[in-house]
Amino acid sequence: MKIYKIYAGGEFIETSLQLEVSNSFTSEVFAKTYFSDLQTLEKAIVTAEKVLQPMKELSSFEKYSILMNIAEQMQLKRTYLAEVLSMEACKPIKYALSEIDRAIQTVIVAAEEAKRIEGEYLSIDWTPAGKGKEGWVKYFPVGLIAGIAPFNFPLNLAIHKIAPAIAAGCPIILKPASSTPLSTLELAEIIDKTALPKGAVSILPMDRKTGNQLVTDERFKLLTFTGSPEVGWKMKNDAGKKKVVLELGGNAGVIISETADLDVAVNKCVVGGFAYSGQVCIHAQRIYVHKKIFKEFTSKFTEAVQKLKIGDPLSKDTDISSMIDEQNAVRVEDWVNEAIDNGAKLICGGIRNKSYYAPTILTDTHKDMKVCSMEVFGPVVILEEFDNYNAAISYINDSRYGLQAGVFTNSILEMNNAFDKLDVGGVVINDVPTFRVDHAPYGGIKDSGLGREGVKYAMHDMLEAKILIKPF
Repeated sequence: MKIYKIYAGGEFIETSLQLEVSNSFTSEVFAKTYFSDLQTLEKAIVTAEKVLQPMKELSSFEKYSILMNIAEQMQLKRTYLAEVLSMEACKPIKYALSEIDRAIQTVIVAAEEAKRIEGEYLSIDWTPAGKGKEGWVKYFPVGLIAGIAPFNFPLNLAIHKIAPAIAAGCPIILKPASSTPLSTLELAEIIDKTALPKGAVSILPMDRKTGNQLVTDERFKLLTFTGSPEVGWKMKNDAGKKKVVLELGGNAGVIISETADLDVAVNKCVVGGFAYSGQVCIHAQRIYVHKKIFKEFTSKFTEAVQKLKIGDPLSKDTDISSMIDEQNAVRVEDWVNEAIDNGAKLICGGIRNKSYYAPTILTDTHKDMKVCSMEVFGPVVILEEFDNYNAAISYINDSRYGLQAGVFTNSILEMNNAFDKLDVGGVVINDVPTFRVDHAPYGGIKDSGLGREGVKYAMHDMLEAKILIKPF
């Protein structure tokens, strides 16, 4: 059993607060680490403040080189990192490998963006008072960043906070999810060997009481959080004067038009609906299919879902494994049973075994059921038919969330209509809302969050504009 020290102020340390990490498929504890206490967090904050100026003074080339070094070392440890991630998150190894590849790409994108931080020349003489003057706009690091990452993409979503911070020249203290801290602690071992100033990155698992200081402490100038709406909006209320970026998930919808390629839609929706047991904030949860193809789609989709291979996350053949813990599997079971009790029809699934919940398809649902109105964050998909394209758009929009949506169509008019009218942060044509590339702007509206991630767009919040006005 490996014991991981936590990374505080450029040092690997132990505390008296031990944290066990288990694999929900086997229910076995396979690693141990530590929670940060308040003294350790204070050490990390103080050390980070000491490197504010050295971070600010790093050249673009130096930041590029540090980030590329991180990416290269991650590539060398790709298989090992994927195995660690697969064990702690109970993520099928093929998806864990994909996450490592995405995380490497995110770091490379950050390295490139470190070389092109914006600047601007501004004419000042638009008014008589500005005659003989000119302006130069330059962007400076905002300061110390607090990052809080979730369990479902424990490495890549953490890197979406760490890599842009390095590129922007900001120190960052990151709190990983308590159930999945190991991937980021492996990352810490890589970061520690680079030329990055010690203390510029700290990775500290924390309980909620200690972690709340990341929200309330005014020494932090930006809080970037990925998690639930209930927690995220409370953090915003408690955050004081600091900037806040929230990525809060959703109940993403899919429209399948009668013009769509049915087989493509089926194959994409199986992955979008059930990859990593649906524990993805852009999980394809609500699928609306034109009535002319609804029966055929339902038949093909159900057949494909029932062929998904269940098993050990470390097996290369596994498509779906246990959820992150039994508590969440029980919650999903309760929501499905509640829907069935209120008239929903179970097409397949609906079975739980400890932390495993079977891929489940429901129909005849209504919008007030939790499986429709809430973020199920589990392997559950609803299928409903529509007869009017604009009605399908209204079904997607009738939600407290607005993160991403997928639209399968071969009509230019329907594509444009979807982009104009869907109330979401991203529209994906002929693919599921689960599709994401890591350099693109990513985020939502309504209860899905505030601000955008995607390296360049995350950096916008990590930088402050300053103008120099001078004579010429």
